Parts: sequence; C-alpha cells; structure tokens
Amino acid sequence: MRKPVMAGNWKMYKTPAETTAFFEKFRPLVAASGHCEIVIAPPFTNLAAAVAAVQGTAIHIGAQNIAWAKEGAFTGEISGPMIAAAGATHAIVGHSERRQYFGETDETVLKRTQAALEYGLTPIVCVGERLDDRESGKTEAVLVSQFQKGIAGLTAQQFAKIVIAYEPVWAIGTGKTATPEIAADAHRAIRAEVREKYGKEAADSIRILYGGSVKPDNARVLMAQPEIDGVLVGGAALDPVGFASIVNF
Repeated sequence: MRKPVMAGNWKMYKTPAETTAFFEKFRPLVAASGHCEIVIAPPFTNLAAAVAAVQGTAIHIGAQNIAWAKEGAFTGEISGPMIAAAGATHAIVGHSERRQYFGETDETVLKRTQAALEYGLTPIVCVGERLDDRESGKTEAVLVSQFQKGIAGLTAQQFAKIVIAYEPVWAIGTGKTATPEIAADAHRAIRAEVREKYGKEAADSIRILYGGSVKPDNARVLMAQPEIDGVLVGGAALDPVGFASIVNF
C-alpha cells in the first residue's frame, strides 16, 4: 500500500506570525492523522517559524523551490543546504507557476530534483498540461515529454526517493477540477512511463499526487481513485480547518 501524501503549497501567502497562528489551529486537528504524510510548503521566509511550530509532530515542512547549485552567484535562489539547515525535509520542484512565470524548463526541473536529493530533501516533482494541450489531445504527449526530460535522468536509486505531482495547469487556481476519472487517467499514463523506465516495482511504489483546485468537498472523491496517492493543495491549504478536513478525507 502506498501511504498518501497530503501536501499544502502556500505560494506567496502568510507572514511568520500568521504561520505560527495557522499551526496552533492545525496541529490538534491532524494529531491523529497517521494514515498519511502531511507536508506544508510555506514561503522561504516562514520556514523557520513553520519548523518550530511542528516540533514534536509528524508534520513535514517543505520549500516551494530549490536551487540546483550548492552556493554561488545566484541572486534570489535558495540552496538545498540552506533549506535543510532551516529544518525542512521536502522541496516542490517544477510547479507550473515556476514554469509559467519564471522560465523553469524540464532540464532545470531535473537539475533541481537532483540537488534536492543530494542534500537529503524529498522532491515533489510537478508535471501537467496546459488547457490548449488538453483541448488538442496532447495531454499524454506532454506528460511523457515532461517525464522523459525532467525525471527520467534520475538513477533508479534517486527515483525511489521522489514524489510526483500531476497538476493540470488549467485546473490550478481556476476553480476547475479535473474529474476523478481524468486525473486517474493522467496518473495511469505517468505510472506507465515509470514502469517502462524503472520497472514494475518502481511503478507500483511511486506516489503520484493530484493538484488543481482541490477543496474539502472534492478531496474524498479524488482520493477514492486508487491511482491517486494524495493531493497537492493550493488555496485551500491556507485555512487550517479546511486543510485538516482534506487531510482527514
């Protein structure tokens, strides 16, 4: 059985004080949630506050991005050793907003994923198609291409340590959600690529999350799909009660 990962991506929201207040409400609501792994990725400036707030709990803290270099002249980037030193354990890599607004490519996704692994962090590697890709029937081709260029360069040992998130770009922050069936089809396509590259055991064990307008009222039906191993939640992860209800689907 693959243990679900219920992840929250706060994007560019909350201050350190708001982070502390969130966890004061959130912690007791998920104290008994041993059925899944919980990961929350606040902005970099909140990592220390978040790590302090989850001490003694099973909640993991992640970064929303990671540099591919250990250190150097990379203004605005945050490296794996810095993230690990802050106490985080995970890093989101290749989120569609990074691809759309900041020039992230499949090649840089691979480099960032490798960096996360090098410094002991668990990468949550994002893939997903745009609306025009879906409407022109290119969903699977896009997913295959993103997998081949952005993930398949990992060794089998490296691959065993990652999590994949399928996030159709047209469903992020739009209120549109892929139906459970659409999401499951995409997850099957990704898993088929994993099977071809890394073998059946890897395909059976890789956890693939769904992201895209996940809310308390649709989390249960999404999680009922055996192909879906968790969720990557945006806006709904900002509310402690709402996100706890998603975690406790």
